Amino acid sequence: MKKILILVFTEIFLSSFGQKKMNNVEYKNSPEVFTIKGLSQSTSIDCGTTTMILLSGQVPLDAAGNLAGHDIETQTRQVFKNIENILKEYGATGKDIVKLGIFMTDISKTPDFRKIRDLYINLQNPPVSSLVEVSRLFRDDVLIEVEATAVIKNK
Repeated sequence: MKKILILVFTEIFLSSFGQKKMNNVEYKNSPEVFTIKGLSQSTSIDCGTTTMILLSGQVPLDAAGNLAGHDIETQTRQVFKNIENILKEYGATGKDIVKLGIFMTDISKTPDFRKIRDLYINLQNPPVSSLVEVSRLFRDDVLIEVEATAVIKNK
């Protein structure tokens, strides 16, 4: 009975968006971004007329795994280069980002972050965002990590 109710709810939910199924999920990695074993850089979900792209948190490592700089601007630039390279795998860009999750070790550096971020996002319709100061990221020399969600129209 529980499974039937879940299936009925799912069908009603999806049909309310003009969709029959949301079962087309795809995982991609960009060869231009450092890959961590056991982690996908991104996944996409076909939502009918659009595709939602979810990115793992991106850190300021170049394709070889080297840290890019020791200041927030240089690290933010590398993070958004990584985001752009992953989105390119789907034919998307930073202008398609609808949501950002930002984790910084020093929130007082937010203006420096925004200066770089604004070069990559749609400023006419900026993404919704959450900014959280954290005591530490996965390495002491990493100052920022950014998660992104983008939406593109299907062709």
